[in-house]
Amino acid sequence: MAREIPAEKALGLLRSRLCDPNFAFKALSHSDDSNYSKLKFLVSSSITEACNNSILLLGPRGSGKIAVLELVLSDLLQEYPDMISVIRLSGLLHSSDNCAFKEIARQLCMEHQLVFSRMASFDDNSQFMIAMLRECGLAHKTIIFILDEFDLFALGKQKLLYSLLDAMQSVTSQAVVIGVSCRLDADMLLDKRNILADERFKEIISTYLNFDSTVKHLLRYLFRAVSYMDLESGMLSLENFKAALSNIQRHPKLECIKDCSILELYILVCMKRLEIKEQNSYNFNSVMKEYKSIHDSVKTSDYFARNVCLRAFEHLLQRELIGFTDNRGQNHSVEFTPVKLLVSFHELHQGLKSYGSCPAILQQLMDRQK
Repeated sequence: MAREIPAEKALGLLRSRLCDPNFAFKALSHSDDSNYSKLKFLVSSSITEACNNSILLLGPRGSGKIAVLELVLSDLLQEYPDMISVIRLSGLLHSSDNCAFKEIARQLCMEHQLVFSRMASFDDNSQFMIAMLRECGLAHKTIIFILDEFDLFALGKQKLLYSLLDAMQSVTSQAVVIGVSCRLDADMLLDKRNILADERFKEIISTYLNFDSTVKHLLRYLFRAVSYMDLESGMLSLENFKAALSNIQRHPKLECIKDCSILELYILVCMKRLEIKEQNSYNFNSVMKEYKSIHDSVKTSDYFARNVCLRAFEHLLQRELIGFTDNRGQNHSVEFTPVKLLVSFHELHQGLKSYGSCPAILQQLMDRQK
């Protein structure tokens, strides 16, 4: 046998290294700050701690995303040979939900030596994937889903993506979903399912909490929002919370306030001002003093005689917008018996806003108390 020339041996070594896509990144594997180390830490911790995770690798074409990923998978398969199952999908080949679920079922059957049925329906394959996630989770085996050309999966109905992410919410499943895309805005293509950061949502919740901040009623409000959820999409939207708030706000007391006279509105605002001043115990006479104080300060033309005010006061009692602080009030003179408001600040404020001819001074008085 002819002796190999050292130069040819060196040339062969250089060619083999240059043709190996992992060679350029292998040198970076020892650095804690490299993408290889970060990716390996995320995936390996998910495997060892038996938790679910989702990762998105973004970068221009040719930047080495797949090469680093393959290097990480190669190392992990050597370290945890019996604890990993890898499923590979490409958005170029499996972008339709039906095709993607069928390919997942095929690879799972091949991996676990099961019979794959080409005639299985979309729902059958979907349920099979969920069942396999559960079985692998119970066996402490992690399924790693590689979604190459991730942006193409996000451009469709996204049923595959959300089926995977929903299945990962189960405590019995054990999976890692890794998306790879050259589109740097791939994450923005996803339907937004978490609306907590939306300022409009915060405003809706703030409006409700001003209306009623008790835990019991908050749960009731959330139950109404869930009841409005679109079953086809399976997601809560901003409109669901708006509809629930509108339903909550249709309160009988709000309707009663809309039917009040101008004088009755003055009485309600005076009582609310007394409460804000921490005057917890007051009666009709106290309300009249507050009413006169408002009149004297702004010189309003809406000033009525005491006997007219007393009739309006009694009308509010009958409509249960105000009430006696105890049952003894029914047997005493109305003018001297302690009373209380039976409407919240929010109800009164909303009632004044929706009142067609509400005096501007009443709105101003309420706005100052916010």
